[in-house]
Parts: sequence; C-alpha cells; structure tokens
Amino acid sequence: MKKIGVLFGKERSFPMAFVERVNSKNIEGIVAEPVRIDKVMQGEDSGYAVIIDRISQDVPFYRAFLKNAALCGTAVINNPFWWSADEKFFNNCLATKIGVPVPKTVILPSRNHPADTSEQSFANLAYPLAWEEIFNYVGFPAYMKPFAGGGWKNVYRLENADDFYQKHSETGELVMLLQEEIVFDEYYRCYCIGGKHVRIMPYEPRNPHHLRYVSDFSPTPERLQQMEQIVLRINQYLGYDFNTVELALRDGVPYAIDFCNPAPDAEKTSVGEDNFNWVVETAANYAIERALLHKENADNLTWGEYLKRSFMKQPLF
Repeated sequence: MKKIGVLFGKERSFPMAFVERVNSKNIEGIVAEPVRIDKVMQGEDSGYAVIIDRISQDVPFYRAFLKNAALCGTAVINNPFWWSADEKFFNNCLATKIGVPVPKTVILPSRNHPADTSEQSFANLAYPLAWEEIFNYVGFPAYMKPFAGGGWKNVYRLENADDFYQKHSETGELVMLLQEEIVFDEYYRCYCIGGKHVRIMPYEPRNPHHLRYVSDFSPTPERLQQMEQIVLRINQYLGYDFNTVELALRDGVPYAIDFCNPAPDAEKTSVGEDNFNWVVETAANYAIERALLHKENADNLTWGEYLKRSFMKQPLF
C-alpha cells in the first residue's frame, strides 16, 4: 500500500478535501491521510510514499522530520532541502538570469545586530551603505519586505528616503528587501503544480483580503500563454512541485513580484470555489502520479534545473 500524507497546520479546507479527493478515486494500492507522527528516529522510513508539506516553514521539527523522510525515499512536496535553502532575493537574482522580468531589488542587512554578534562581526560591511546609489537604483515609491517568509507580514510601502529610514528602524533583526514599486494595470496569482499544471487567477491585492480574487481582468489568449510560460520557467528552474507566482502587468509586461510561496493559500474561503476545486483536483492527481512512480529506498524528490545543471556541469542558463 502506497500512503499519501498531508502535513498541515491551522488550515482545514484544503487538507481534508485533498485527502477525500484522493481516496474518492479508488486507485488500487493508494490511500491518503493526514500525516501522523508519534516518533522520529534517524534513518527510519516515515511510512509515506508521498507527503504534501503545508506547514514546515513554520515548524522546524516538521522540516527535520521531512528531511529524514526524504532521505528514506518519501517524495516530499516540496523538496525540504531546497525549500530550506531558498529565499526571495535568490529567486529574484535567478529570474534576472532566465529572462523573467522582475522589479529592481536590493537586499539590506538587518537594522539591529543579530543575536550573538557585535560590530566586530561586520568588518566586511561598509558603513554607511551607499544609500544614494541604492535609492537611485530602486526609486520611490518602493516596497520593503523580509527576504524570507511569506504573507503580508512586515511589508512597508515607502514614499521617500526619510520614510525608509523611519520604517527600516522598526525591522529589528529582519533582513529586508527594498524593491521597486510596479504600478500595475492587471495582476494575477498563478498556481503551478508538478512543474506543468498552471492556473492563472485574476487577483487584486489592493482589495480587502476576502475580495482579492474578485476582479475583472481579461487577458488575451496570447497574454495567458506568455504568463503560463513564465510561471513554468520559474518553477522548473526552482524545482517546486507546488507554488504560486504573482505577476503584475505594467505596460503589457508581466513582472514576477513574488514567487517563493511553496505552501500557498488554498483555503476555499479566500481563493473561491472554482480555484479551490482546481487546486484540490490537480494536487490529488499529481500526488497519485508521484505515488505510482515512487521507488523504494531511492531519491524521489524534485530537483530544479538550476541545481541539476550545476550537478551535471552544464551551462546554467
């Protein structure tokens, strides 16, 4: 019996619907359930052929469990080793190399010294930074947000340099990105599952949270194809099995704004019934596919083109 597990936190609608959808298909030798952990011993199999991870970004114990499970052959969605290494600034850097338009972005050292460091820890860091060059490059208005982490936590819109200094002083030990504002005509949030299935959803981030999927954007077939190719290219290079990409269209150009969302929102009350049904069905089919392809005592993880080309000593881009 091949078991498919889903590891989750406070959310309920997607995990329960996913389990129900997989089991409703009555695939011989396949069963889905919420992951149950009563012990984690080094080098011992988790009992799952596939695990969909929805929570380890917030629970280090779960991330360690998933790495051990992957080592023993579980196909973890998403790859916990890559997810541990990845962050938003690297994603933007990669995008510049693979032909995906992104806002001008810089990374900033934390405003306060990290714990257990002092001024002597930063001998290689110029003080002050070249703020005028940074501000001229990014421009104002701009956005400042953490280089790691998701949602809209600690996100600031900045009007000018004085506004930046004031708000940056509030960020403590967070490492922040300063990013060009893209004043968009249309905005889309795009699910990508399995590096091949894409759902492009009109999205209005300026609306209240419960109304963000309510918009009247109507892209042409050509624009839809262009956005789909961008979403696929990003996820195939990063190696994410389950992710969302946010695209802001300015003067007809889709800019990738945020594409490090490996546990994306899939709650029915926020994404809407049609999008919810698509993500449940597509995730269920993909998890079954991975379970059927599962090989005992083998590496069943997805590795992105960036890493695969590095391993094979091929040109990266």
